[in-house]
Amino acid sequence: MPHPIRGVLLPEAQRRTLDELTADLDLREGDRRSNYSAFWTMLTLSAVIASTGILRDSTATVIGAMIIAPLSTPIMGTALSLAKRERSRSLLFVIGGMVLVIAIGLLFSRVVISGTQLLDNPQVAGRTSPSILDMVAALATGLAGAIALARRDVAAVLPGVAIAISLVPPLAVVGICLGAGEQSLAFGALLLFLSNLLALVLAGTAVYAVLGYAQEATDRREVSRRRTYLVLTGLILVVSVPLAANTAATYALTYWASEAEEVTQDWASEVPGAQVTGSEYNGLELTITVESPTELPPTDLLLEELDARVPDVLGVTLHTLTGQSQRIRLPDAERDG
Repeated sequence: MPHPIRGVLLPEAQRRTLDELTADLDLREGDRRSNYSAFWTMLTLSAVIASTGILRDSTATVIGAMIIAPLSTPIMGTALSLAKRERSRSLLFVIGGMVLVIAIGLLFSRVVISGTQLLDNPQVAGRTSPSILDMVAALATGLAGAIALARRDVAAVLPGVAIAISLVPPLAVVGICLGAGEQSLAFGALLLFLSNLLALVLAGTAVYAVLGYAQEATDRREVSRRRTYLVLTGLILVVSVPLAANTAATYALTYWASEAEEVTQDWASEVPGAQVTGSEYNGLELTITVESPTELPPTDLLLEELDARVPDVLGVTLHTLTGQSQRIRLPDAERDG
């Protein structure tokens, strides 16, 4: 008797056979030369499009790169292999694809970037500080993609799945940041890709197991399946820890920035017409912009209030309307140095 969940997710009339699914997701099945040619050609073009879109801050161009990127094929192929409890033949394509996209991003950064602030580019900034929510979105996307691949009637949603999951753009950002000498930003983008990769594999493996493809494959010992899932879960946890830490740090910085804005507004209010017009943080450096018609009060008073309400780990720079900037506090790391 079919499992009730399986019947809802995959009606028998719409079920693709295991052979059909394997042929679509395993690049070594069928005409290998054609499969390899299509994969590497489209991945190279996708990396070029993503790199140019990121450097030009063009969302439409980056979306185009997502749609044509074939990297999800070997990733879901890896998920299917795990569900079948056999060695994945797709993982080498994932690793090779990662290296290729990063190399293309690195090449573009060497040619194009000259003295620019990468975090001023939203396409870069949005992919270098991943949070636990990114993994949740990737898990949901992986579930949607795996179900769509297993059904005959919902293939039309696959372009939407390709847009929803970020694979090639983060790798391009890794290369661009490495080329610009920004290793910490490159690590953040790589963490985003790895979290998406593992979430896709985990979601795909679970879906294919629930849909019965594991039972159709060659039977293996139960301990082998347990070991596979334990390793996969361990990898997810390894990536989740820095994601959770980054999420907590982002919330903390947002709260401290709000506190610093409030303190600065109280300080500036001694001058009629003076007000805080904005704040932004780059790492552990917060810049607060104040608009004032006349000279502002001494910064000693402001610094005293900041020390009382904002941790010392955050450096603060005061920027006035006239364009003058005054760094009134250093982060702990620079102060100790």
